[in-house]
Order: sequence, then structure tokens, then C-alpha cells
Amino acid sequence: MTSMEANFPRGGTQKKPLQEQTPRRPIEQDNLFDTHHEEGSQKRKRIQEDQGKQKKLKTEKKEAVQANAKDFELPSVETLSEGVLLLGCVKESNDFELVISLPNGLIGFVQVTHICDAYSKMLNEQVATEELLEDLNSLSDLYPPGMLVRCIVSSVGKTAGGHQSIKLSINPKDVNQALHTAGLRSGMLLSGLVSSVEDHGYLVDIGVSGAKAFLPRQKSQSYIKSANKGAELKIGQYLNCLIEEVKNNGRIVRLSIHLSEVAAAIATEEQNWTLSNLLPGLVVKAQVQKVTPYGVTLSFLSSFSGVVDFMHLDPKKAGSYSQGQMVKACILSVHSTSKAVRLTLRQVFLQPGNMLGQLSSSRIGMVVEEAVVKSFHAKAGAIFELDDGTLAFARLKHLSDTKKSFKPGAFKMGSKHRCRIIDYSLMDELALLSLKRQIIAARFLRYQDVCPGHVVQGRVLALKPVGMQVKVTDHIRGLVPHLHLADVLLKQPEKKYSVGDEVKCRVLISHPEEKKLILTLKKTLVTSKLPVLTSYEAAKPGLITHGFIVCAREFGCIVKFYNDVKGLVPKNELSSEPIPSPEKVFYKGQVVKVLVLKSEPEQEKLLLSFKLMSRPLAEEGGEQTAKKSREVTYEIGQMVDVKILKKKDNGLDVSILSDSVSAHLPTMHLSDHVLNCKLLYHWLQEGDVLHKVMCLSVKGGRITLCRKPAVISAVQEEHVVRSFSELQPGMQLTGYVRNVMSYGVFVEFPFGLAGLAPKSAMSDKFVTDTKDHFEVGQTVIAKVTSMDEEKQRILLCLKLSEVASEDPVTESFSLLRQCFEELKEVRSTMSKRDFSKVAQNLCALVPGQKLELVVQEVKGDGSAFFNGSCVAGLTIRATRYHLGDKSLVAGQKARVLVLHIDALKSEVHVSLREELLNPKPKRLVENSQHPAVVQHVAEEFAIASLVETGQLTAIPVASHFNDTFRFDSEKLKVGQAVSVTLKMVQPGDYGALLAVQGPAKKRAFIRSQKESETVEEALTAVKHSLCIGDVVTGMVKSVRPTHVTVAIDDKLTGSIHVSRILDDVPIGTFATSRLKAGQKVTARVIGGRDVKTHRCLPITHPHFTQTIPELSIRPSDLKGDGSTALSLPGDNPSKRLRPYKEGQMVTCFVKKYNTMKTWLEVEITPEVRGRVPQLLLSLTPKVLKHPEKSFKNGQALSATVTGKDASETNLYLSLIGIHSLVEGTITVGTVVKVTPHVGLTIALPFGKSGKASIFHLSDSYTEQPLENFSIGKLVRCCVLCNEDKKIEVSLRQSRTNPKSKIKVEDPEITCEEDVQEGQLVRGYVRSVNQSGVFFSLSSSVVGRIQFHNVVPFFIPKQSLYEQYVPEGKFLTAKVLSVNHKEKHIELSLLPADTGKPSILPESLGLPPCDADKGKEKREEFLKLKSKRKRKVSGGKQEGKPRKKRARETEEDDSGVEVYCREEEEEEEKKGESKERKRAEAPRLQVSSGFTWDEGLSALEVPVLNHQEENSDSEEEEETQTTRKKQMKKEKEQEKQRVEKELSKIEAALMDPSRQPQTADDFDRLVLSNPSSSILWLQYMAFHLQATEIEKARAVAERALKTISFREEQEKLNVWVALLNLENMYGTEETLMKVFERAAQYNEPLKVFQHLADIYASSEKYQEADDLYNRMLKRFRQEKSVWLKYATFLLKRGQIQATHRLLERALKGLPDKEHVDVISKFAQLEFHFGDPEHAKAIFESTLSSYPKRTDIWSIYIDMMIKHGSQKEVRDIFERVIHLSLAAKRMKFFFKRYLDYEKKYGTSETIQAVKAAALEYVESKSSLAES
Repeated sequence: MTSMEANFPRGGTQKKPLQEQTPRRPIEQDNLFDTHHEEGSQKRKRIQEDQGKQKKLKTEKKEAVQANAKDFELPSVETLSEGVLLLGCVKESNDFELVISLPNGLIGFVQVTHICDAYSKMLNEQVATEELLEDLNSLSDLYPPGMLVRCIVSSVGKTAGGHQSIKLSINPKDVNQALHTAGLRSGMLLSGLVSSVEDHGYLVDIGVSGAKAFLPRQKSQSYIKSANKGAELKIGQYLNCLIEEVKNNGRIVRLSIHLSEVAAAIATEEQNWTLSNLLPGLVVKAQVQKVTPYGVTLSFLSSFSGVVDFMHLDPKKAGSYSQGQMVKACILSVHSTSKAVRLTLRQVFLQPGNMLGQLSSSRIGMVVEEAVVKSFHAKAGAIFELDDGTLAFARLKHLSDTKKSFKPGAFKMGSKHRCRIIDYSLMDELALLSLKRQIIAARFLRYQDVCPGHVVQGRVLALKPVGMQVKVTDHIRGLVPHLHLADVLLKQPEKKYSVGDEVKCRVLISHPEEKKLILTLKKTLVTSKLPVLTSYEAAKPGLITHGFIVCAREFGCIVKFYNDVKGLVPKNELSSEPIPSPEKVFYKGQVVKVLVLKSEPEQEKLLLSFKLMSRPLAEEGGEQTAKKSREVTYEIGQMVDVKILKKKDNGLDVSILSDSVSAHLPTMHLSDHVLNCKLLYHWLQEGDVLHKVMCLSVKGGRITLCRKPAVISAVQEEHVVRSFSELQPGMQLTGYVRNVMSYGVFVEFPFGLAGLAPKSAMSDKFVTDTKDHFEVGQTVIAKVTSMDEEKQRILLCLKLSEVASEDPVTESFSLLRQCFEELKEVRSTMSKRDFSKVAQNLCALVPGQKLELVVQEVKGDGSAFFNGSCVAGLTIRATRYHLGDKSLVAGQKARVLVLHIDALKSEVHVSLREELLNPKPKRLVENSQHPAVVQHVAEEFAIASLVETGQLTAIPVASHFNDTFRFDSEKLKVGQAVSVTLKMVQPGDYGALLAVQGPAKKRAFIRSQKESETVEEALTAVKHSLCIGDVVTGMVKSVRPTHVTVAIDDKLTGSIHVSRILDDVPIGTFATSRLKAGQKVTARVIGGRDVKTHRCLPITHPHFTQTIPELSIRPSDLKGDGSTALSLPGDNPSKRLRPYKEGQMVTCFVKKYNTMKTWLEVEITPEVRGRVPQLLLSLTPKVLKHPEKSFKNGQALSATVTGKDASETNLYLSLIGIHSLVEGTITVGTVVKVTPHVGLTIALPFGKSGKASIFHLSDSYTEQPLENFSIGKLVRCCVLCNEDKKIEVSLRQSRTNPKSKIKVEDPEITCEEDVQEGQLVRGYVRSVNQSGVFFSLSSSVVGRIQFHNVVPFFIPKQSLYEQYVPEGKFLTAKVLSVNHKEKHIELSLLPADTGKPSILPESLGLPPCDADKGKEKREEFLKLKSKRKRKVSGGKQEGKPRKKRARETEEDDSGVEVYCREEEEEEEKKGESKERKRAEAPRLQVSSGFTWDEGLSALEVPVLNHQEENSDSEEEEETQTTRKKQMKKEKEQEKQRVEKELSKIEAALMDPSRQPQTADDFDRLVLSNPSSSILWLQYMAFHLQATEIEKARAVAERALKTISFREEQEKLNVWVALLNLENMYGTEETLMKVFERAAQYNEPLKVFQHLADIYASSEKYQEADDLYNRMLKRFRQEKSVWLKYATFLLKRGQIQATHRLLERALKGLPDKEHVDVISKFAQLEFHFGDPEHAKAIFESTLSSYPKRTDIWSIYIDMMIKHGSQKEVRDIFERVIHLSLAAKRMKFFFKRYLDYEKKYGTSETIQAVKAAALEYVESKSSLAES
């Protein structure tokens, strides 16, 4: 319409071609142009035309112009009639109707019952059953705005307001009623609605009677992906269907909805369209017949004519149409009676299936000051151009206020007018205008214009019981509820208001989409000048506003504001004076002025106050003070330290230390254990401080605290739900019992949610009285079973079978340990009560302690009471059982053993039994199982004694929080024998060992969940049609530290993970803080999270459409092509971690610090989680002490990947940049052990342990190097070396902080090269022995201080050295000499050398060691030496080492005579013994002491000649010649001896019975027989006996290479041996590698079976089970696999699992194998399982296959072994009466006879023979007959 003047010229008529030149048109065509003439004139014209009469040209032209003017008149409501077919566009989708935009600005309505028959049927079914049908989708889901639909007018009527209303139907039965099966042709484009979803496609209702239309699934895929967002087609969904094929004369029709095919569909003559069945929406090729000022007439399908009005010409081609031009057009409407056809040339309609666009909602209602007239049409209206260049249309009635005031001349082209956009016509793509001043001035045009808080004028329409209907404008209605008719409640509102009265209201609630408006007439609210509160975000603390009370209860008042915003006024904020019963003071509907105290917009919570007087707002300072006092707020889950102010009946009033805010800690929230709650409450006093208490709730300004470890852990680990919307069935939550009623238990959870566990869901046992099972305050684990969103109710289950953990043993032990830790805390609290003698006596006692007491009294029941000074004020009691055989009398002394201390009753239970008083302790092993006897049963645990040792052990009474009730028969009793598994083998502070009942293996509870229960039943997620890669727009709903919730539409909510906000997140920042609630975002779908498990699912997952969409707003993801998706190669979580390698740097985001596990939990991506152990958080110990303060939720951190956890579901990370402990790594560790004089043992990251020598604790040595180190201290250290799994670390600051320029007083000494002569060194004494004082300079370097260099005194006794030079003494020494070759360092401690005082005080009066005395002593020593030498030379010569030793002693003699003599005597003895053993091979003698004098050079001993030469001896020279002769003879003899030895060895090797002894022996054997696997296996066993694992592996590899490839079995034997080896000595990884190789080189089935046997024999049952399941998938057709698995299960006692396996086997195996498999399973049942079940299997099989004699034979064999004689005889009797072949009958008779001969009597034998004879006779008689 760019050139409207050319298109629609003003005045005159176009020149028409001559009548003769125009082709003669059929009658039907002419009728189309005369549709609005009277019937009589039509008939007349038809007769005239048939007769061929011609009128004059002038008259003809005049009539043509009149006809044109009428033909092109725009249709109105008045011109429409029932049966008119129209093309419309969905404008709005409501619950019960569709609003349809029709051509030329008309509006129609489709009722929900006029969609299609299938949809109506489902609606009726839903109404009848009163249950929501899953397959029934709402109209808004099926019909999005902009969708084109074919409609038929069902009726035209008037509304109650007098307005015309067009009722439409889109039911194909109505729209396509003119079509019949014979008229269907391929290529036709029809409207259809999905009526049924089938396996291979969809049944579509096309409305043709007798025709069945089917849409194949493959023909719908492109439509589903592009137009339907990937979602399946739904019943009632509208489709443009193209007929592809017609069969059976139209009874079967195949359809296609492929977008490109539908868009290209054109109606042709071949499709046999007629005027009676022509449909709107068909695209046709047409020829321009006439061009008029009002539009264009077209001819199409060779014989039809139609008109295109000026509103439906193509705007781009306006003015360019000419007669005879070919165009594409779309049929808009077909009149039911006149058959007039209207078409459109607009491009958007020429491709069927297109969606029409909408005008921005912000434009509707806008006033346009100057709209320019483009053209004026006297009968229709005017076209305007708006300020933004778009075109708009105003009907005639909207061009003036009244008909009289209308002036056509005012609307000349180019004239400007003020108007208002009142609507938008989708079908005409034009905005609709009004120039009426009343409409332009109207305040409200649509419901969207009315906002909560607006004051409006209205007129009373009607008074009804629910309230008053008010007319705000002609099109806007509102309701004033009965409560809001006045400030007070009106009983007779009709007396105050009458219909037609003008009223002034205020809008409370506005829902434009539902056209719903709630108003109030309360004068106070209407006239209020205070701020209007319409959202929780606007409720800032300190705001004062008006509201109205909707509820007054004992807890306070609930006040409501505008837009459904409401808040709570707690009881203490109602008035400055206490109000005991608020419901009596306040009433519903009362208008009140309130002050906002606190607002939580995310949780939609407001805390309000009525106390305005105490907060004067006139003074600004007063307001600020009031605000300040309220600023201290505590979040649920926040940890605080508190001080007890006062003890009350129900708990403790405390003060939070940091802010001195008062709070309440209920008694039952002191512990998870009910008894400990009472105990702690009893012994706690005012002034005591409690640490690590959690804020549980903040209600009405009152803070409630909790100290339950389980609840705290649940909150910290985010195993909680914060709102009802987060709840999902199947969730397990930690809570506490709020109330116990007769019908069930109410359980409350953190963040205020509560639910009911009905009586039937409380316990697996029968519940008689609910109070026997649970008590108020008790910690429980509850499973959510169902929710009622409307009533906000939750149903729970507390049954152990539903909530028990996978490892009940561990859980049971953790409960016990926690209980004892709390008892330890109670004892610590009691010990502080100095004023209480009872408390002091109680805390001094522990179980297992022995006391000497006096018998106070012996009761009649046999129990005894004791007293004593150490137990003053306590009741000491021993039961009759614990007195044993002893008979006691009052006043008698007795020795007793403490069993249990009841600190609440101040009672001590003791025992006098001998086995307890005189235990036989022995070393116990953790997880070992022992028999025990119960000695005492307390409330939370029992004390038992080990039968073998008599040691006391504590065992838990309950295995779970919910395990609270036991029948009397189940309760533990004193004297009862139990089996316990030890978990702590040292009593520690508990006094008793800790253990659990039963074996150490995990016990799994049998779940009662039905097998039919699927994930679908548990999920209640909103189904969606999103695909990965879709770009969606939404609004930020809430911002959490680690994720942002985005509302995609009214029902669907998505989540943006913190890692998906920015491409590069600055470290230390909070990415989610960039987004604010209410902000609009564009995001890409990258995955979906399962509602129940929160796992991310791949798009291929069947439940992907039921996930929470995972979104990304990262620029890189949005720019991409949509292929970005979460890396989800399946459901296996370990696969997600594969891209992460050790040492890789990643950006992670803090989730929380887990105080229980001491690690920081982080998230890397939506599907990848990580953990940072405490030691890898920082290199600063201060940070590690309180990590929760340093790492905030959502904070971005840079981390290094260090590995994966055992389950391969989490990454282990490091924040200090290290991923392994290599040399030079600086890290943090925890001191776990302090070893005096040695150093520290430090726990390092990655589960490693390191040693720190005392020389590496500081750069400056001290006298007490270990003084500042205690167990648990965090230290910074540097790895010195990491070899052979031994790690050495240094704590020296010069190493841990190399940049610091600290002075190093004592440098590191690693070897002798680091020491120089004359240097002063400091170190610690290592030991003192006869050689001197050994002095450690470092952990690897030791020096010696000879005694004469220790002190300048003569020391008569060595013990003085040991006294004054003890081990570990810190000293300074001087280096005298360094022998690098020998690695010897000689040191001195003499004052003259070191400058330090002597280490031995002069007060001892020791004589100085001067030079003369020293000389004398040396001389004496030399004499002794020469004497000894002569004595030895008389026998045999001394060796060289002895000479060296003598020389050194002479040089370095200390003058200590006693020491020297002793040493020499010892050496003489050693020399003599050496001579006696001269014939033996020389051995290196290693003494336990430290020998300095003998080096390797001293051991020059010849191999064959043991005699040593000594050139100093004269006798040697004389006998030299004699010795030469002897030598020659000896050589000959030696040679002969060697030959004999060789021959013996050869003979031994030749002996076939000889067993190989060495590796060489085995090598010879395998060379002689290389393919013998038995030899290779023996060779491997030989190495394994010597624990040489690597050598055994090498032998196996050699064997596999050597054995011939033809010897498959031999090779397999070696593979099996190698698998065994890796199973016993290798890791799971090495075993799997060998297994994979073995499966490649051998038959895989055999390898699988062997590995399964290996697992089973080594008791790796879980691995075996997993392997069998792999085998069943890979070899499901192999019968042996099923049988082997069944054997495995039966041997383990899993009979039920075997039964299920049989069912699976029968499904997996071919039918011909079934009988054999059933038979084999039955045999296995006989051997390992239930014989009765086995019999039942056999009986069932034989009833089906009675002639299978092989089965009968097996059955008989089994029964002979396992059954009774009667049963066997019964079977034989049945068999011999079967009608089988004679040969087979003979076989069974013979077996029967053999059986009776073996087990029966002569009578039974005779009976069998008689039966056989009878059988033979019967057969012969039959033969004769």
C-alpha cells in the first residue's frame, strides 16, 4: 500500500474492455459477482444471458460499477451467517475458548467443545472421573497465538451486553463436511486434528466420513523438530495435512505434514475442487480479471471467480496489478449460501503453515497525535500511516464520535488526525484505530492497563453472594469481594449499594490474561496516601503502609496487601502490651497500618509489626535507630556460638556471642540422641558457652537454634528443600518429630516445611501406639511419598525399608560413636562443676574401671548396693546376674568393675563376675568378628564383654535414626550371646571398645518398592518440548550463589549454572551477582537435569522432556550454532570426568565447606563436581583453621586437578597449584605423631604421610625442637624426596618460604662434603657406646666424638657419659677431621675447641687428663698389645685388619685402661674363633654396634687359600719349601674333589624324580618342554614363594610368547594363572588390562568364566556379580553362562535372585533350550538352594512335557539323593504308569527294581516285579486284539 493513490484513484471509472473481447464466463462465475442482488434479479439476469440478449454499453457500465461497489464491501458481523467458511488466526488461547482473529478486523470465538471429537471425548472422560488426564493438553499448549486455522461459523448471536458475537468451530467434521471419500485426491491440502497417537504414527481426524487418515511418524519428524520444538504431536493438535496417497476409493488416506511440502501445496483443477467443497486456506494460481478502486477480481481454477478487497492486496505490489496478470492467491472465505469467494494476495498467506506476527503489546492503547490519512473508503473506513511508518485501519464507526458528526471531507489524503490504537488485526496485519474522543481520553482500554493500587471509578452491575460486580469501562469488569464492601463487614450490602450506583474502588489484584480484576471499597484503603505495596521486592524494612487482616490466630496476624502480597505480624509485634488471644482483638478484613521489619523476596516472606508508636518516624534519628536494631539478621543454616542465659522447662535461652542477640535452643535440639539431650540439659548451666550451633528458624523475630549434628550436616550439604516447589516424590530428608498424634507423626524440616507420616507409613512393624515408636524432637530420616500443592501438604514415609542407607553397619557405628563423643562432652562439662562432688565423682568413672567398695545392702531380689569414698553421692548397683556365684553381706569389702555410668540418675552399674574382673586382653584387629555376651543394656547402646578376652565393648541398640521400636523378643537381654564386629580396638577415652552387631559384611535392607515402580511415576516435572541448542528468552526468577533460576514461561523453569554465565570468570568474583531478579535474559539450552537425582541427562534419555532445562548465557554458547551441550556420553558419571587430566587447571565455584568431611565442595560445570581437601585449600595455616570464613558460596576459584575419587563421580582439586608431591613441592600438612629425638610424622595431601627430621623443623636448632609441635597442628612444609613410597619433608622457613631472607643459623648437612675441618656445628647426641659418642649432624650424617675429645677429664665409668650426654642432647662440636673416602667425621666437644663450657661439671671432682698420665697409659696399652701378638703368632697369623686396628688404637689412645683391656680380650676371642673356622667360607660379620676401624679393604681373603701370609714371621721362611710341596699336593686333591662334585651334580640333574630348586633348573626344564603350561606355572609359583611378583609376571609373559599358538589350552592355562596373580598381588587396573588381553587372544567366554571363578574364590562377590551381568549381555545365547551365574548366586544363598534369573534366562534363550535349562536350574536348587522349590520346578516341567524320559530320569536321581523313600516310590509309580515306548518302560522298571533291591524289602521288590508282569501282559493282550 505504498502507492495508495495510484491503486485507488478518486472519482471516475476505469476504462473497460469491450464485451466482445472478453471471453464468455460460465454461469457460476457470473453468480459470484452478483451475490448481493435479490434472488429475482439473479434469475432474470440468468435468463437474459441464456437468451443471449445484449444491453447498451452505457447501462452495462453503470450496473458493473454498482455491482463492484457491493461485491467489495467489507464483511461485518451482520453479513456473516451460519456455515460461512473462514480462514482465521489464533489471537488468544484461554482455558475454555480460543479467540480467533478473522479477516477485516472481525473477532470470533471457538469453544473448547468445538475442537475435535477426540478432544471432546477426553474432556468428558476427565469430567466424569474428576482426575486430570496426562494426555489432555490445554488449549494454550496446542494453539499458540499466530497459528492459522480453518473455521466455520457455527452461530452468530448477541452477548448479555448486547454485542454481536461470532461462534466458530474448527472441528474437521464441520469444516470439511462438503468433502466425501470419492472426492479425495492426492495433493489436496486439508485441515486435520490429531485424534490418536500410535506406535508408527498418528491417526488424524480430517472430518471426512468413512475415510481413515494416517500420518506416518517419518513424515512428521521435520515438523516436530522445527515447528513443534521436538515434542510429540498431541491429541487435539491442529495440522495442515497434505494428502500423499488415497487407497480403497478414499477409505484409507496417507498424509504428510512436511513443512516444505505443505508450503508448496497449490490447489489445481485435477483435485476436483467445486464451489460446494472449496475451502479457505487453499493457495491457487489466479488471473486478474478486473482492477477497481475497491480491490481486484480474480478468476481461478479455470471456472471460479473471487474478489480481493483493498485490505488484502500485496502492499509491495499495490498499484501494479493489471488485467490478465497471473498471481498466487489464498482463499480467505467462502460464503455458505451465495458461494462468494474472498481471497488475499498478501505474501504471508501464500505459504500454508506460516505463523502470523503480532504487534508489540506496548503499542496497543498508545495515543498517536498525528496519524496521516493514506486513503479513504466511503463504505469501509480509512487507512492511516502512523508515526513509526506502519499502516493502520479505522472502521467508519470509529472515525467520529457519532454518525451525525461524521464528515467524509475531513479524511482527504494527507490530512492528520489524533487517534488511539485499540487493537491489532492479525489477519489484515494492520493496527486498528479509533478517533473517538471518548476512547482516546479513556484511562483504561484493556485489562492490561489496570494495575494493582490504581483508584478507579465504576458502576454497580450486580450484587451477588460472593460480592459486587462493578463495570469499570464498557469492556472491563471487576469484582469487589464481600469482605471488601466496606471497612467493616456488611451483613446486608444491598441496603448500602444499588445497581447503577457510581462507586470509587481501588484495584487489589489484576490478572489480565484471565480478565480478572479484584477491587476494594474499603474507604481507608481507597483514600490512603501511604505507599502501595504491590511486590515483596518493594517491601523495604522501615516502610509503613496500609493492609488488611486475613487471619488472626494465636501466633499473630497475617496481613494482606495489593497483588496478593502478604506478611506475618508475630504475637510479640501486635502491641506494646502483651495480647494473649489475638483472634479476640483483631478481626478478618480489618484495615491496619503496619511497619515492615524484614523482607525475604525469594521466599515471599514478610515480617511486619503493628508497633508504630515505639518507632517515632518524625525524628530521622529515631527511624535510623529502629532500623539499626533490626539489621542483625541470621540466615537459616548460619553457624553461631552461644552463651546460656537461662534454663527454662522447654530449653535454653541463649545469647549469640557475636551480636548479643537473644535466641532459644530447645532441649530436644541439643543432640540427635534423645537421652543425650536430657543429659546435656541437666548438666549445662547459665554462663556455659556452646560452639557450632545452627540457626534453625527465624519466626516472628524469634530465633530458634539447633545442635543436632544430622540436621546441621543436612543443611550444610544442601540435602534440604527451601520451598514447597523444590519437593519431589522419592526425596529423603533429615528432620525431627514435631508432634506425635494417634494417626501419625508430624515431621518438620529445616526452612519450615513439615509433613505427615501416617500410621501405616511409620514403621515396617505393626504400630499399635504411635508414641511407642517416636517422641517429640527425635531426629528422623523421612522419604517424601506425595504432595498436595493446593493444600501445601506433604505425605512422608519413615519405614526403615524405605529410608535405610546402603551401608547400615557404617551408619550404626557412626551413631554409636557420635553418642559416645557427646557423653565425653558431658563428662567434660561435669568436670567443670567444682562445687558438685557428685559431678566430680561421676566424671572420674569410666566403663572397665575397677573399684574397691563396701557392700551397703543386699536386696531380696538378689541385687546389691555399694558405697565408698570415691563414689560418694552415687548409687552403685549390681544385679543378681552380676554378683555371679558370690554371696555378699553388708559391710563386706568387694572388688567391682564399672559397666555403665548413668549421669542423669547419678547411678553406676557394676559387676563382680570373675571373667570381667580378670580379663585376658590380647591384640585385636579392626573389623574382626568375635562372640560376646551382653552385660548391660542402656537406652542408646548395650555393654557386652568379649568371650575370649573379657574386654568390654559397646554395641549400638539402633542401626538407624528411625530404628526406635522393638518387640520384647527383639530386645537385647543381659546374658544374651551376640556376635560383634570390632570397629575400634582401643578403648581410648570411652573406656570400652566400640563395635557393631553382626558380621562385618554390608547388610542391605530389602526394599519393599515394587518392581513396576518406574522413574516416571516418581517424577512430576513439567513436560517441555525444548531441545539442546534451542535459544529461549526468560526472566530471572531468583539468584543463588551457584545457580540462577529462570522462568521460561508460566510453568517451565530453567536453571543457569554459575559456570555458564561468563566465558572468563575473574578469580575471586561471584558470577551470579551480575544477574538480578526480574532481569530478562536470552539463553541457550545445553542440557537437562533429572528432578529426582539432579543428574544431567543426555537428550537421548527417555525422560529428557521431563527435566529442568539447563541453560547457558555465555557469549561463546550463544554465538555458537547450537551444538554446545553438556558432555554426557551416557548415564555413567565416570565418563564425564574423562576430559579432566591430572595437573589441568580449571575454574571452579564454591558450593560449601563440609565441616564433617573437612573438604571444600565445589562445582566446575553443571554436571561435574569437585572436592578440595582441607590441606590443599591454602598454604596459610590460618586460612585452614577456619576455611568457611575464607571461601564464600559461589566464589570463583582457580584449581588444579589432582585426581578422581573412588567412585569416579567427583574430581579432587588443589587450590595451591600442586597435583603431586614431587621434590621441592611446598604444601601444608597436619602433625599426626611426635617421636622424641627423631621428629614428626605429618599427614600430607593425597592421603600420603611424610617424615620431618628434627634437623628440618627450623633453620635454627633448639634444645627442645619438638616443644612447639602437637598432634593436629597445621604446618607448612617442603618435600625433600619422594622415593620408594617414603616421603621426607622439611619445615625450615628457608625452604617453605624461599623468598624470605631469614638468617640460617644451622645450614642443612646432606653429606660429608658439606662439613669442613675446623667448622663449628650444632646437632643432637644419637647414642653412646664403647667406640665413643655418636653425634647426629643431620638425619643422614653422623659424626663420632672419641671419649678423649668429649671432656678434658679422666672418666672411670662409661655410665657417666650416658648420664650427662643422654640421647637427644643439644650440643655444639668442632670438626677435627673429615675422611671423605671412609665417610668418617671426627668431632670434639672440648671447651678449648668449641668455646663452650664442659658438658661434665667440674663439681664432680674428676682428675684432669694431663699429658704424662696419658703417656703412661699408652705404654701399658702397648705392652698388652705385644703380649697378645706373641700369643697369637704361636698359633696362627693375625690378619691385616687386626694390624690396622692396633695401629689406630696406638695413635688415638684415650688413656682409658679398662676400656682398652676389655676390647683387646674380645678381639683375642674373636681371633681364636676365626682360626678354628678356617676351613669355612669367609663371611662378613656385621656387628650390632658401629665399627669405625674395619673398611672393605680389610677383607682381602683369598677364596681357596685361607692361610694368610705374614712376612714378619721367621718360622715362615724356614718352612717355605715344605709348604710349596704341600701346596702342589693340595692342588691335585682339590682338582679331584671338584671333578667329583661336578659328576655328582650331573648325576643329580639327570635324575627325573628330582625337583627343580633354582631359576636355572626351571629354565632348563622349560627349554626341554616349552609348550608345557604346568612347567611354566611351577616356575611362576617358585617366584611367588619368594614374593618376587615382577619375576613371576615376566615368566608368564615369556610363557605366552614361547608356547605354540596351536596349544590353545596350554596358553589359556597361563592366562588364567596370570589373572590369578594380578587378582592376588596386582591392582584392579592391572587385572583388567590382563583380562582384556586374554579375551583378545582366547575364546572370550572361557576367559570371562575363569575370571568369574577367580573373583568368587577370592570372595570378591560384587566384582563377580558385575562380571556375570556383563557376560549375560554379551553371551545371552549361551546356556552355560546362565547356569554358572545361577550356581554362583545359589552358593551365596541368593535364592530369590536365582528365581528371577531363571525368568530372564527363559526370555533370552531360544525355546528349544528351555526344558534343559529349567532342568539344570532345578538340579542346582537341589544341590545349593531350596529342594522344595526344585521339586516344584520338576513337577511343573513334567506336567508340560510328560514324555521327556531324560527329565524323569534326572528327577529320580535327584530325589534318591535328596528326597524320602516314599517320595521316590511315588515318582516311580507315576513313571511306570505312563504310556511310553516299551524300551523306555523297561528302563524305568529296571531302575525301580534296582532301587528296591538296594533300599527296599522283599515285599516291595515283589511288588515291582508284579507291576512289570502286569505291564507285559497288558501289552501282549493289546497286540493280540
